Amino acid sequence: MKLTKIFLSAVVTASLAVASFVSADHHGAKKDIVDTAVAAGSFTTLVTAVQAADLVATLKGKGPFTVFAPNDAAFAKIPAATLNGLVADKEALTGVLGFHVVSGKFLAADVVGLDEVTTITGSTLTIKVMGGSVYVNGSLVIATDIATSNGVIHVIDTVITK
Repeated sequence: MKLTKIFLSAVVTASLAVASFVSADHHGAKKDIVDTAVAAGSFTTLVTAVQAADLVATLKGKGPFTVFAPNDAAFAKIPAATLNGLVADKEALTGVLGFHVVSGKFLAADVVGLDEVTTITGSTLTIKVMGGSVYVNGSLVIATDIATSNGVIHVIDTVITK
């Protein structure tokens, strides 16, 4: 399926209330990062990219992980041809997705006290708090502390590419 079709049907806003609700199943047990992202409905492009990069097993693993997750609106900022090219290049896609995952569980209260974090690929992300907002490598954090069984998701408004 072409990613451009995903853009047409994707929900383009992240909702902390919805994402928090869907992170727990009917028995109250939390879902893992991947299942939480799928259930939220606003991370369809991210989930497609994770599948294309063969990272599903990693993000379903024990963790804990902190994921700075770009929502579908964030991916929509990337030209379709560029995004399709990225998905076709598994190595490049894995590298970009790696910029969004940190080993360990860092809640919002932890993140605001940090200047930087190291991703699972060894890259450094810069954290800045400006005017009451938090930015990770320039991406605005728009929702925080979405609990999962193997970590936490913070929603960002732009895909981190470096």
